[in-house]
Amino acid sequence: MLGFARDILIASFLGAGPIADAFFVAFKFPNFFRRLFAEGAFNAAFVPLFARLYTSEGLEKATRYAEQILAVLFLVLILLVVFVELTIPWLIYILAPGFEETPERLQYAIDFTRITFPYILFISLSACLGGILNSLGRFSSAAAAPILLNISMIIAILVFNKSFPTIGHALVWGVMAAGIGQYVWLHYSAYTHGVRFKWVWPKLTPVVQKLLKTMVPGAISAGVVQINLFIDVMIASFLPTGAVSFLFFADRLNQLPLSLIGIAMSTALLPLTAKHLQKGEVEAAVYTQNRALEYSLILTLPAATALIILAHPIISVLFERNHFGAYEALETSKVLAAFAIGLPAYILIKILSTVFFAKLDTRTPLNAALLSLGVNILCNLILIVPLKHVGIALSTALAAWVNAGYLLRILMKENLLKFDERFKARLPRIIFSTVLMGIVIKLFNWSFKCHSCHGYKAISLIALILLGGASYSIAALASKAFHLKDIAKYLTKRSVQS
Repeated sequence: MLGFARDILIASFLGAGPIADAFFVAFKFPNFFRRLFAEGAFNAAFVPLFARLYTSEGLEKATRYAEQILAVLFLVLILLVVFVELTIPWLIYILAPGFEETPERLQYAIDFTRITFPYILFISLSACLGGILNSLGRFSSAAAAPILLNISMIIAILVFNKSFPTIGHALVWGVMAAGIGQYVWLHYSAYTHGVRFKWVWPKLTPVVQKLLKTMVPGAISAGVVQINLFIDVMIASFLPTGAVSFLFFADRLNQLPLSLIGIAMSTALLPLTAKHLQKGEVEAAVYTQNRALEYSLILTLPAATALIILAHPIISVLFERNHFGAYEALETSKVLAAFAIGLPAYILIKILSTVFFAKLDTRTPLNAALLSLGVNILCNLILIVPLKHVGIALSTALAAWVNAGYLLRILMKENLLKFDERFKARLPRIIFSTVLMGIVIKLFNWSFKCHSCHGYKAISLIALILLGGASYSIAALASKAFHLKDIAKYLTKRSVQS
């Protein structure tokens, strides 16, 4: 919710102009490396190794291993930050080559990126600490860390907007402050859970070398969606001013179910699957995988359908005000609908990849990533002329389905995933319930267009969402796509644990 509040403020104060385009490029650059290496390849390689050491030799041994990794990671990050700070005037032509045609956007992008890039130092170390906490079964601290980023950026907009040359400058300094705050928060959380770090001199020990070898292919495979989105920004920089902003705001809506479902599910699934495979419990790992897929699709399919059908009402209600007008809302909604086509695939990739990462196989996800990248680039070249920024989003969605299909085929071929009878029985019912929900909200979508009043539109959208949720729940319960006893069992388990 704080993330939405942040984005609503950014849209209202910046709109989709040159400062907004420049800020989104500067914000995406360090986040690209964070999601690609820190939360992607690094965690995919680090968490299973840490989880195995923790399971077999205890927390003290696992912590000493983590110290070696943190020392090397810190050194690499320092060198990376220095390199980028020195070369950013040239790197920006790789990040957003099309900005050369608009000198104002280009200069803003250079200035903003100089301030935001050191953020990667703090947020990457935070990702490592979050991986450790997740391996210990402590998920709340790492999950709450992004709240600090949202609060910091909101304060920058509302409190310090007059203290800087532009709101864009205030935002980038807000990002830097948030990075420091997130690291301090997670370091303290790790300390309170018994993880006592000692800073050691970075050395390429055998465990570090093993991690680095695992990370190299994982740097691409674990962050394939981010690589595709990065390519999208590069291509969008050649389009008229506003295209980068349309992609950013649409992706923010698309990221909500991806974060709540896909990333949350894979984060919990990775250490659990690694422990099952470490103990030779293959059947338990397969069962867990089936349930992860089942629960994810129960939530993902209706979410994707709603985002496609209600794209314009959602964008209009959330962002259409002040500097973000009707045209910007319409174009952003088209991009959102295209992104949402690939939403189930994005989440499937997150879940299916965990089995490979858990058994330290990063080659297979790498192959899937390379195939996906090729499809994304090819589709972009074909679709960008007729569809412009919408073609970019659609290319990303199609590439995600190719990636998910490849991973699924390999898992089934290697008998690492077998759909059990429960999953086979429930999937058609989930699809049926989703289709029925889609028909219902499509039929009543006319009510949104009846009035121009923003308040009425908000009420109409809420009513449509509630109607869709009710129709899906009734259909799912009636068709036995899921059962109330499953929910009751989960809630009972949570209450016992608490």
